[in-house]
Amino acid sequence: MPYTTVQKRVSGTFWLDDIFCSAVSRDTMTEAATQITGLLRERHHLTSAEDDDFNVRRPEDLIQAQLATSRIMTILLGSVASLSLLIGGIGIMNIMLVSVTQRTREIGVRLAVGATEWDVQLQFLSEAVALSTLGGVLGILTGVFSSAVVEQLFEFPTKLTPEVLAIGGLFAASIGILFGYYPARKASQLDPIQGLRYE
Repeated sequence: MPYTTVQKRVSGTFWLDDIFCSAVSRDTMTEAATQITGLLRERHHLTSAEDDDFNVRRPEDLIQAQLATSRIMTILLGSVASLSLLIGGIGIMNIMLVSVTQRTREIGVRLAVGATEWDVQLQFLSEAVALSTLGGVLGILTGVFSSAVVEQLFEFPTKLTPEVLAIGGLFAASIGILFGYYPARKASQLDPIQGLRYE
């Protein structure tokens, strides 16, 4: 059928929606786009003061749009991950503070028999790092499993490299050190006499 008949009878439109063109070579693509723009402006009777009433898209434009979308998704996922790490760190700090309170007598005994402040700090920091590392390992396993599910269900490719997994583990351990420092410091500053009197 003539395209005008298809437009009027089938699609119900009275204009061409898409025109696909190809340049002679990659080097001439910019010039071809300029010529197409000029021709369309002439055919649409647009003056120099009027904006284009059409779009000319090149493959580079589509690639740039995909890259921009990828960057936005990376920033979004990074923000969500940062918020999750912050909430997890606060949870670790609260758990360690409760642990310090419940083990005040134990800390007092350790300090009374010769343990240094650094020994007590190291004890609680190692516990915080162990907690955060365990959470990080569980998170990595969940991420690997969920990425496989996403690839299978949505046919959306995911890329997990050993570097990404290693960075995730290091971040988990550093969160434990960062948020476990205050409870460990509080435990190391405890007065041994008060610790021994604590019930």
